[in-house]
Amino acid sequence: MNQRASFHPVVIRFGRLGDTILLQPLLRKLRHRYGAACRLISLGECSRVLYEGTDDVAEVRHVDSQYGSLWLNPQRLRTALSLRELRHSPFYICEPDVRTRTKVRPMLALAGIPPEHCVFIEDTPLGEGEHWIDWLMRFADQTPAAFSETLDSDSALPSAPSLEPTAIEMGEAQVWLARRHLHGRPLVLVQPSNKRTMRWNGVRKRDDDDKSWPVERWAQLCRAIVEAMPDARVLLCGSAAEAGYLDTIGRAAMHPHVVVPREGLPLGMLRALLHIAHSMVSVDTGPAHLAAAVGCPLVVLFGNRWPSMWTPRSASGSAVHAIGGLPDVQRVDHIGLDDVVQAWRRLPPRPEPVARRLIEEALQSAGWAGCLNVCRTLGMAEPLRAASS
Repeated sequence: MNQRASFHPVVIRFGRLGDTILLQPLLRKLRHRYGAACRLISLGECSRVLYEGTDDVAEVRHVDSQYGSLWLNPQRLRTALSLRELRHSPFYICEPDVRTRTKVRPMLALAGIPPEHCVFIEDTPLGEGEHWIDWLMRFADQTPAAFSETLDSDSALPSAPSLEPTAIEMGEAQVWLARRHLHGRPLVLVQPSNKRTMRWNGVRKRDDDDKSWPVERWAQLCRAIVEAMPDARVLLCGSAAEAGYLDTIGRAAMHPHVVVPREGLPLGMLRALLHIAHSMVSVDTGPAHLAAAVGCPLVVLFGNRWPSMWTPRSASGSAVHAIGGLPDVQRVDHIGLDDVVQAWRRLPPRPEPVARRLIEEALQSAGWAGCLNVCRTLGMAEPLRAASS
């Protein structure tokens, strides 16, 4: 990279959890190109949890909603006005959706961002069958006209997300496990729901959700996992709003080793649990991308999407087995139970020394030195046993 270039790139993406995770390779590449961490303008609290304090992101500014007029959305209006102080930066607008893009352009105009400081991903066509991350990485090679002579592109960086949990998240997860008598047990995480599962009046009808797998199959999968790993605990993952749906699966499984957190799993907690879990089985949704990003072996079920474009990627090389998806499978409920069980059984185990190091580092990190004492108070005489289970 040319040493004269030192700018904080501004990246705008109003996506959900999975979209935000897929941004990480682009953020890393832009940091290397410009010599400074990115400023991320995004949708929802998830971006702050994932990126605040990381090497690739200097600042996160998020809005809770992208909908409605800019003038009638005070948070978006404040965020747009705050961009004025950044108008000398390069702007990367990663919005492929026309409706969302029309929300971004008024913000840029209000902030007075010069057109020559901006590049739009809509001007970099998606290749046929191209993975979304590869598209983003090609877009990261584009340069706003005002910066065309200041830097070179570096194409040798990894094209897979890497999002390790913080030491605080790991410490909180250890206490969470201990309080529920789950510490020292192998964990298999199951993510049955996606962003479309719940409606305002309850669970969406299965015919209206191509990612929906029948409750009885989820329950049978849980029992099959426990049968194969009698010491394991199967943890049903989801938000607090999805707890009722998860409880339906838990009751159908009728097994004491199937655990339903009634309060749901906050994103930071989920990331930490994925970092120490044996594996995960998930529909094609954001937590599946998070599992791969933290190195958790994963089976992911696809409906009406192309796995070639959306299969989660792991920077650590952990296994990702994709089942279903276009062109042959258009609905997740067309995937048989045996196919999922066999794919899960074929996942290679995590290396024991790696798991031990992860927990050891987390528990001994600054600010969590007292976590060992808390764990012992809760009955965890040997807090590292979970790593070798």
